[in-house]
Amino acid sequence: MKRLLDILSNALSIILYPLFVPTYGVALFCYLYSLQVVPLATVWMTVAIIGTFVLTCAIPLSAIWILMRLGKVSNLHIDDAQERTMPFVYAILGFAAWCYLIIAILHAPLFIAFTAVGATTSIAIVALINSRWKISAHLTGLGGLVGGVMCYCLGIGAIPTWSTLAIWMGLSLVLMYARLGLNAHTPAQVCAGWLLGLACTFLPYCIYSYVG
Repeated sequence: MKRLLDILSNALSIILYPLFVPTYGVALFCYLYSLQVVPLATVWMTVAIIGTFVLTCAIPLSAIWILMRLGKVSNLHIDDAQERTMPFVYAILGFAAWCYLIIAILHAPLFIAFTAVGATTSIAIVALINSRWKISAHLTGLGGLVGGVMCYCLGIGAIPTWSTLAIWMGLSLVLMYARLGLNAHTPAQVCAGWLLGLACTFLPYCIYSYVG
Protein backbone atom coordinates (compact mmCIF):
# COMPACT_ATOMS: atom_id res chain seq x y z
CA MET A 1 0.00 0.00 0.00
CA LYS A 2 2.83 2.38 0.90
CA ARG A 3 4.51 1.72 -2.46
CA LEU A 4 1.26 2.47 -4.32
CA LEU A 5 0.83 5.73 -2.42
CA ASP A 6 4.41 6.70 -3.23
CA ILE A 7 3.83 6.00 -6.93
CA LEU A 8 0.63 8.08 -6.93
CA SER A 9 2.33 10.87 -4.98
CA ASN A 10 5.22 10.97 -7.43
CA ALA A 11 2.83 10.97 -10.38
CA LEU A 12 0.83 13.87 -8.93
CA SER A 13 4.05 15.75 -8.15
CA ILE A 14 5.06 15.43 -11.79
CA ILE A 15 1.63 16.36 -13.20
CA LEU A 16 1.45 19.42 -10.96
CA TYR A 17 5.13 20.28 -11.30
CA PRO A 18 5.43 24.05 -10.68
CA LEU A 19 6.73 24.80 -14.17
CA PHE A 20 3.72 23.08 -15.78
CA VAL A 21 1.12 25.05 -13.82
CA PRO A 22 1.27 28.38 -15.74
CA THR A 23 0.53 26.56 -19.01
CA TYR A 24 -2.40 24.76 -17.40
CA GLY A 25 -3.66 28.09 -16.09
CA VAL A 26 -3.44 30.01 -19.38
CA ALA A 27 -5.09 27.15 -21.28
CA LEU A 28 -7.88 27.01 -18.69
CA PHE A 29 -8.41 30.78 -18.72
CA CYS A 30 -8.50 30.92 -22.53
CA TYR A 31 -11.13 28.17 -22.58
CA LEU A 32 -13.29 29.69 -19.85
CA TYR A 33 -13.05 33.25 -21.20
CA SER A 34 -13.98 32.13 -24.72
CA LEU A 35 -16.84 30.04 -23.37
CA GLN A 36 -18.32 32.47 -20.84
CA VAL A 37 -17.31 35.99 -21.93
CA VAL A 38 -16.19 36.52 -25.53
CA PRO A 39 -14.46 34.15 -27.97
CA LEU A 40 -10.72 34.76 -28.20
CA ALA A 41 -8.95 34.56 -31.55
CA THR A 42 -7.39 31.16 -32.21
CA VAL A 43 -4.05 32.74 -33.10
CA TRP A 44 -4.07 34.75 -29.86
CA MET A 45 -4.79 31.66 -27.75
CA THR A 46 -2.15 29.62 -29.59
CA VAL A 47 0.54 32.26 -29.01
CA ALA A 48 -0.51 32.69 -25.37
CA ILE A 49 -0.44 28.97 -24.57
CA ILE A 50 2.69 28.06 -26.55
CA GLY A 51 4.51 31.20 -25.40
CA THR A 52 3.65 30.40 -21.79
CA PHE A 53 4.89 26.84 -22.18
CA VAL A 54 8.18 27.87 -23.78
CA LEU A 55 8.99 30.68 -21.33
CA THR A 56 7.78 29.19 -18.04
CA CYS A 57 8.40 25.50 -18.68
CA ALA A 58 10.63 24.54 -21.60
CA ILE A 59 13.43 27.05 -20.94
CA PRO A 60 13.63 26.57 -17.13
CA LEU A 61 13.34 22.78 -17.51
CA SER A 62 16.14 22.80 -20.08
CA ALA A 63 18.28 24.69 -17.60
CA ILE A 64 17.48 22.16 -14.87
CA TRP A 65 18.33 19.28 -17.22
CA ILE A 66 21.69 20.87 -18.04
CA LEU A 67 22.38 21.39 -14.34
CA MET A 68 21.49 17.75 -13.70
CA ARG A 69 23.93 16.67 -16.42
CA LEU A 70 26.62 18.83 -14.82
CA GLY A 71 25.91 17.28 -11.41
CA LYS A 72 24.72 20.58 -9.92
CA VAL A 73 21.17 19.30 -9.35
CA SER A 74 20.32 15.79 -8.13
CA ASN A 75 16.80 15.36 -9.52
CA LEU A 76 13.89 17.04 -11.29
CA HIS A 77 12.13 18.03 -8.06
CA ILE A 78 15.35 19.54 -6.64
CA ASP A 79 14.67 18.14 -3.18
CA ASP A 80 17.89 19.59 -1.80
CA ALA A 81 17.18 23.23 -0.93
CA GLN A 82 20.84 24.14 -1.48
CA GLU A 83 20.55 23.12 -5.15
CA ARG A 84 17.60 25.38 -5.89
CA THR A 85 19.31 28.75 -6.35
CA MET A 86 20.37 28.52 -10.02
CA PRO A 87 17.15 26.79 -11.19
CA PHE A 88 15.18 29.58 -9.51
CA VAL A 89 17.24 32.22 -11.31
CA TYR A 90 16.43 30.69 -14.70
CA ALA A 91 12.77 30.27 -13.72
CA ILE A 92 12.48 33.91 -12.64
CA LEU A 93 13.99 35.10 -15.94
CA GLY A 94 11.60 32.92 -17.91
CA PHE A 95 8.60 34.06 -15.87
CA ALA A 96 9.62 37.73 -16.29
CA ALA A 97 9.73 37.24 -20.08
CA TRP A 98 6.30 35.58 -19.83
CA CYS A 99 4.91 38.67 -18.08
CA TYR A 100 6.24 40.82 -20.91
CA LEU A 101 4.57 38.55 -23.47
CA ILE A 102 1.24 38.55 -21.64
CA ILE A 103 1.12 42.26 -20.81
CA ALA A 104 3.09 44.14 -23.47
CA ILE A 105 2.62 41.93 -26.53
CA LEU A 106 -0.69 40.10 -26.10
CA HIS A 107 -2.45 42.74 -23.96
CA ALA A 108 -4.20 39.93 -22.11
CA PRO A 109 -7.26 40.47 -19.90
CA LEU A 110 -6.35 41.98 -16.54
CA PHE A 111 -6.97 38.82 -14.54
CA ILE A 112 -4.42 36.92 -16.66
CA ALA A 113 -1.91 39.79 -16.38
CA PHE A 114 -2.29 39.92 -12.61
CA THR A 115 -1.95 36.15 -12.38
CA ALA A 116 1.26 36.21 -14.44
CA VAL A 117 2.79 39.00 -12.35
CA GLY A 118 1.68 37.29 -9.14
CA ALA A 119 3.17 33.96 -10.22
CA THR A 120 6.47 35.64 -11.08
CA THR A 121 6.49 37.48 -7.76
CA SER A 122 5.80 34.27 -5.85
CA ILE A 123 8.69 32.48 -7.60
CA ALA A 124 11.03 35.30 -6.61
CA ILE A 125 9.81 35.20 -3.00
CA VAL A 126 10.19 31.42 -2.86
CA ALA A 127 13.76 31.81 -4.13
CA LEU A 128 14.52 34.26 -1.31
CA ILE A 129 12.85 32.15 1.36
CA ASN A 130 14.58 29.02 0.08
CA SER A 131 17.94 30.27 1.29
CA ARG A 132 16.70 29.80 4.85
CA TRP A 133 13.66 27.51 4.63
CA LYS A 134 12.49 24.93 2.08
CA ILE A 135 9.04 26.30 1.30
CA SER A 136 7.04 24.15 -1.15
CA ALA A 137 7.28 25.39 -4.75
CA HIS A 138 4.67 22.78 -5.78
CA LEU A 139 2.06 24.25 -3.45
CA THR A 140 3.09 27.81 -4.31
CA GLY A 141 2.35 27.03 -7.96
CA LEU A 142 -1.00 25.43 -7.23
CA GLY A 143 -1.96 28.19 -4.78
CA GLY A 144 -1.15 30.70 -7.50
CA LEU A 145 -3.42 28.86 -9.94
CA VAL A 146 -6.25 28.83 -7.39
CA GLY A 147 -5.69 32.57 -6.93
CA GLY A 148 -5.84 32.99 -10.70
CA VAL A 149 -9.18 31.18 -10.82
CA MET A 150 -10.46 33.54 -8.13
CA CYS A 151 -9.17 36.50 -10.18
CA TYR A 152 -11.08 35.19 -13.18
CA CYS A 153 -14.30 34.92 -11.16
CA LEU A 154 -13.82 38.44 -9.81
CA GLY A 155 -12.99 39.74 -13.27
CA ILE A 156 -16.20 38.49 -14.85
CA GLY A 157 -18.31 39.28 -11.81
CA ALA A 158 -19.04 35.66 -10.94
CA ILE A 159 -19.23 34.09 -7.49
CA PRO A 160 -17.34 30.77 -7.29
CA THR A 161 -19.72 27.89 -6.66
CA TRP A 162 -19.22 25.52 -3.75
CA SER A 163 -18.37 22.74 -6.18
CA THR A 164 -15.65 24.86 -7.79
CA LEU A 165 -14.15 25.70 -4.41
CA ALA A 166 -14.38 22.06 -3.32
CA ILE A 167 -12.53 20.87 -6.45
CA TRP A 168 -9.64 23.31 -6.06
CA MET A 169 -9.36 22.86 -2.30
CA GLY A 170 -9.54 19.09 -2.71
CA LEU A 171 -6.78 19.13 -5.31
CA SER A 172 -4.68 21.34 -3.04
CA LEU A 173 -5.12 18.99 -0.09
CA VAL A 174 -4.26 15.95 -2.21
CA LEU A 175 -1.06 17.61 -3.45
CA MET A 176 -0.17 18.59 0.13
CA TYR A 177 -0.64 14.97 1.20
CA ALA A 178 1.50 13.79 -1.72
CA ARG A 179 4.40 16.11 -0.88
CA LEU A 180 4.17 15.19 2.81
CA GLY A 181 3.96 11.49 1.97
CA LEU A 182 7.19 11.75 -0.02
CA ASN A 183 8.85 13.50 2.96
CA ALA A 184 9.66 16.41 0.67
CA HIS A 185 8.27 19.02 3.07
CA THR A 186 6.79 19.66 6.49
CA PRO A 187 3.12 20.64 6.98
CA ALA A 188 4.17 24.24 7.60
CA GLN A 189 6.14 24.36 4.34
CA VAL A 190 3.29 23.12 2.15
CA CYS A 191 0.69 25.36 3.82
CA ALA A 192 2.98 28.40 3.59
CA GLY A 193 3.65 27.67 -0.08
CA TRP A 194 -0.04 27.44 -0.94
CA LEU A 195 -0.92 30.62 0.94
CA LEU A 196 1.98 32.50 -0.66
CA GLY A 197 0.88 31.53 -4.18
CA LEU A 198 -2.74 32.44 -3.45
CA ALA A 199 -1.82 35.78 -1.90
CA CYS A 200 0.53 36.83 -4.71
CA THR A 201 -2.04 36.26 -7.45
CA PHE A 202 -5.37 37.01 -5.81
CA LEU A 203 -4.79 39.82 -3.30
CA PRO A 204 -3.28 42.37 -5.76
CA TYR A 205 -6.20 41.89 -8.15
CA CYS A 206 -8.64 42.20 -5.26
CA ILE A 207 -7.07 45.48 -4.17
CA TYR A 208 -7.01 46.79 -7.75
CA SER A 209 -10.65 45.85 -8.34
CA TYR A 210 -11.97 47.50 -5.19
CA VAL A 211 -9.65 50.50 -5.07
CA GLY A 212 -9.44 51.18 -8.79
